[in-house]
Amino acid sequence: MSTTRPCPPPGDPGPGANGAASSGALSPDGPSQRSRPGVMRRLHLVGVSGAVPMSRDFTRQALHDWGWLPAVGADHRAAAEDVLLVVSELVTNACLHADGPEELRVSCTGKVLRLEVVDLGAGTPAPRTPHRAGRPGGHGMFIVQRLCLDWGVVRNESGAGKTVWAELAAPG
Repeated sequence: MSTTRPCPPPGDPGPGANGAASSGALSPDGPSQRSRPGVMRRLHLVGVSGAVPMSRDFTRQALHDWGWLPAVGADHRAAAEDVLLVVSELVTNACLHADGPEELRVSCTGKVLRLEVVDLGAGTPAPRTPHRAGRPGGHGMFIVQRLCLDWGVVRNESGAGKTVWAELAAPG
């Protein structure tokens, strides 16, 4: 499902809240905030090379801190792998179609993990339809649509850019 409505996660106080910030660091939250789901983690990506692997490493560390990793079973492992795949797809799309990502935000509230990628691009991501599995490229948003509970796009109030968000279920 795709939507342009803003959809903050439950309990999220919104932009400008006390989310920690980072500039390429893999662990933006101080030791006092480790293992605290609900804290939004931010990774600034402006001008960095290797944004996709850096974003995956950043997200992997958050999953570890929140107890998703190391995975205790196949379901937990699959849930973590899905999150990392969606991060890769969203950041790659920002790199290819929106002059690069500005920021990755990761938060976990209850049973939902939320990913947000901020960019200055004007386009709107959408799964290619009809989807043709054998065609090279163009599978990113189809993958996001299939793996996520919901996803969408929120235009920046300033008019330039957008936030592409996706929500995935926590492992049961």
